[in-house]
Amino acid sequence: MAVSRRVFVATAAALAATGATGPALAAPAPVSQDPHYRIPVGPDDTEADLVRKASQVRPTARQIAWQRLERTAFLHFGVNTFTGLEWGTGDEDPDVFQPAGLDTDQWARALRDGGFKLAILTVKHHDGFVLHQSRYTDHSVASSTWRDGRGDVLRSFADSMRRHGVKVGVYISPADENQYLHGVYANGSARADRTIPTLVEGDDRTPPRSYTLPATDYGAHMLNQLYEVLTEYGPIDEVWFDGAQGRIPPDKVEKYDWDSWYTLVRSLAPDAVIAVSGPDVRWVGNEGGLAREDEWSVVPVQEKDYGRTDYALAYDAPDMGSRAALVKARPTADHLQWWPAECDVSIRDGWFYHADQQPKSVERLTDIYFRSVGRNSVLLLNVPPDTNGLLPAADVARLREFRERVDRELPEDLARDARTSASPGRVTVDLGREREVDRIRLAEDIRYGQQVESFVVEARRDGAWTEVTRAGVIGASRILLLAAPVRARRWRVRVTGSRAAARLVEFGLYRSRV
Repeated sequence: MAVSRRVFVATAAALAATGATGPALAAPAPVSQDPHYRIPVGPDDTEADLVRKASQVRPTARQIAWQRLERTAFLHFGVNTFTGLEWGTGDEDPDVFQPAGLDTDQWARALRDGGFKLAILTVKHHDGFVLHQSRYTDHSVASSTWRDGRGDVLRSFADSMRRHGVKVGVYISPADENQYLHGVYANGSARADRTIPTLVEGDDRTPPRSYTLPATDYGAHMLNQLYEVLTEYGPIDEVWFDGAQGRIPPDKVEKYDWDSWYTLVRSLAPDAVIAVSGPDVRWVGNEGGLAREDEWSVVPVQEKDYGRTDYALAYDAPDMGSRAALVKARPTADHLQWWPAECDVSIRDGWFYHADQQPKSVERLTDIYFRSVGRNSVLLLNVPPDTNGLLPAADVARLREFRERVDRELPEDLARDARTSASPGRVTVDLGREREVDRIRLAEDIRYGQQVESFVVEARRDGAWTEVTRAGVIGASRILLLAAPVRARRWRVRVTGSRAAARLVEFGLYRSRV
């Protein structure tokens, strides 16, 4: 799919002249090497203050790279694959893990051919069973007779993904049922300075650097496993934490050492985004893969529990970043932050493999694509390996069909080599002759923030500009589907509302082949 990337500047002053909203600001200065990805706010900020500050928030380089991925994959794999559970108990016999035909190259080929740019492996789910050779738990592949206890799914996964051009992500669950059974998780221990890595008997490592970080007993356990994963398996591009708590009695709690975990990840994997209980990427708020109609990357946040980035509004609020939302969050927000949405969903009903489930239809997956990638978000699609250690044939076929369908939905960009003119507040494209269009793709240059609040797309027909469609935000990616093809030679987009100067880098016009 060809993507046009041309910068068109729509200044707020010019927008105001056409009746659009937005303060009169000069064109943005060159992008800083140290972007302001979060800006403090307070209860005394007016709506104008909040909008001005929101317009100044900029993503980090790692966030920009992540948003360009568009399609990423999840691989839920572990003891649950063999027990049939979705949430394990922590007392599983490690010998149940027997993926005799494990072929991570097959995973990588299927994901690459499906159009996925990054894959995240569940290195540890809530049961605590880990898929790498860890020094800090017996609940692992090392305790299974699979491959005589020498198997390492993470190593095989990471090597295969890189070999096939797919970036590597890891999911390490904060919850740990096994460590609860061993008296480590939620044991009431106080935070104290811990040396990471904590060397154990027979440990022959000579770490180039150690870290002293505050943590509980379990927090230190997590830090040590993070250190293993981030130093022994090559570059990691995404570290995925959820906020799940173990199934523990109500009088117990494990307050996670987020600040120390973040510090270690930043030190050992500086290019990795930390999601979704993390400062770089947020959960969209549902497990259906669906973003909001207007999905903002700049949202109000608050810090909780040792530095965890958390929502200032409800995680599933229907509006996360409009002017009204910024005002509504004012009593609880302490920052406005670049915190883009990740839309997670499984190709099957469950997150782990179940033989009686089948993959979603191509039509369903395509609808999810347009309501995630097409709404300024990144799609995270889970494809669970089966008990043999392979992606099921039906799922592999569906991934290929999904990619082919998206390619037919958005084939050649008719505007890629067209004559283009830009004036304040609008971009006009001359296709050279009348062409039918039923898909429109827009993108802002998010290095300068997210500014567009509303826009209209028009076609020149019978000597007059006629509205074709209108919508709200754009961000890194906005795809609009027309109910029926519109035939015209000249097209334009007019930004009708903007927080500051809007810089568009894409105005793509397509005729689907579906």
